[in-house]
Amino acid sequence: MTIEQMILEQLRSLPAEKQHEVFNFAKSLQKGKPGNSLKDPKGLWKGLCADITLEEITEARREMWGNFPREIAR
Repeated sequence: MTIEQMILEQLRSLPAEKQHEVFNFAKSLQKGKPGNSLKDPKGLWKGLCADITLEEITEARREMWGNFPREIAR
């Protein structure tokens, strides 16, 4: 069995929504598009149809880490 056949077999077993995600991922690999990185906040949600702005991410970080100690007392 070739890699293409294995991929097609797996792809056919996925629901249509997941097949679309695979398609978008393959397109991004082919184009070498930036924005799929875990370092890029938008890359984390790419393909999930989530409309989250960078400002919302920044605010969530502030809320989560706002009270975190900057230095460890010894």
